[in-house]
Amino acid sequence: MRVPSFPTLLRTFYTVNNTTRLLPAFNTSNALLQPFYQKAIAATSYTPSMSFFSSLFSSSAPKQEMSFPVNKSKDEWQAILSPEQFRVLRQQGTESPYVGKYDKHAPTSGVYTCAGCSAPLYTAKHKFKSGCGWPAFFDAIPGAVGRNEDSTFGMKRIEIVCNNCGGHLGHVFKGEGYATPTDERHCVNSVSLNFSDKE
Repeated sequence: MRVPSFPTLLRTFYTVNNTTRLLPAFNTSNALLQPFYQKAIAATSYTPSMSFFSSLFSSSAPKQEMSFPVNKSKDEWQAILSPEQFRVLRQQGTESPYVGKYDKHAPTSGVYTCAGCSAPLYTAKHKFKSGCGWPAFFDAIPGAVGRNEDSTFGMKRIEIVCNNCGGHLGHVFKGEGYATPTDERHCVNSVSLNFSDKE
């Protein structure tokens, strides 16, 4: 039996916590399900909060003193980004797996741009189906995406950022065996992206 990797276990706990938090919103009158329903509600009262799980998925890569063409203050970013976009793009957060609008998005043409500054990052031809729960790309538009080392949780990962504004996009993983030209997977948060069908 193959033991799941630590990141896979974390994603599973994160997803279960998201799902079980919704249980109190449902009301069942089925007497057979009532004991299960009561136990599920009791279990959710002891699960850690979403901020705990969110912190496990965020990057704590030290922000290098880099200058980007688009440079805004925290207040300026908060004024133009949604709270979730700000958390991910500016505070290196991660959205929940399998919920992003571009996870299963599969256009044949078009460009994915940075949600913070509209810089082109990936083409539709770079996207592939990885099943990881986040949009996956095997390459970026040349010069559009920067890389920083991220050694949080004892894992060596490479954070990817928009080279125009420094916004956190996600992480890149190598050597996973996908049948792509680069054998890389750019695991990108949907909330960090916008899409235009015009190239």
